[in-house]
Amino acid sequence: MNVAFPGLGTVINVATVLVGSLLGMWVGHRLPEHTRSVVTDCLGLTTMLVAGLSAVAVTDAALREAVGGGVPVLIVLGALLIGSIAGSLMRIEERLAGLAGALQTRLSTSSSTSSSTSSTEAHDARARFIEGWLSASLLFCVGPLTILGSLSDGLGRGIDQLTLKAVLDGFAALAFASSFGLGVLLSALSVAVVQGSLTVLGVMLGSLLPEAHIAALTATGGLLLVGISFRLLRIREVPVGDMLPALIVAPILTQLVVALR
Repeated sequence: MNVAFPGLGTVINVATVLVGSLLGMWVGHRLPEHTRSVVTDCLGLTTMLVAGLSAVAVTDAALREAVGGGVPVLIVLGALLIGSIAGSLMRIEERLAGLAGALQTRLSTSSSTSSSTSSTEAHDARARFIEGWLSASLLFCVGPLTILGSLSDGLGRGIDQLTLKAVLDGFAALAFASSFGLGVLLSALSVAVVQGSLTVLGVMLGSLLPEAHIAALTATGGLLLVGISFRLLRIREVPVGDMLPALIVAPILTQLVVALR
């Protein structure tokens, strides 16, 4: 699908997240807590499915040919270890949560000035805002469609991938917002910043990564999505935010192995 200007795919994606979030916030107040919990579980299971499909890229023929048969798994493992150590030292997850908390404080002045709102209720509202913004932002910005679709848009190859992602994100935003509320709406800003930046990179740098490097990045991103699904299913609070540098490390390690062969 040819477009008039680079970035149209991101504009469409941001719009679907906003619409989905608003519908979810409107519907959410009319659904019982149990129903909202079930919706979140469905989203977690679907995220795990998408994660599995992405992680299978570790068996990609181009990657195996470039680095060797048994090396791709080691590259993904190394990327996760190095990226997670770097991310934890930079306290990425903590800083993201702090940013989300600051946003929530600014946007909930009416709730904070209400005398009928107890400190426990205020704490729960803040925690729900942070979890909604952080989880939705990670889900919308970590997946391989984010990177590949945005780069494809910037390279002038069309917005088919981002159009598909926009539809998926719209439904996901509806499900998220019915449980987490306003924080999910703010994740549209994260989508605009991350995908917009990647689109600009595509415009400026041309073909950024070879196919093998993209496969390593995609497989690593798939495992990060597994962490998000664990959070959604309340299995374990995996610090996915601290693991984000792994997306940068994966193609670097791939290039290093290719150079050493």
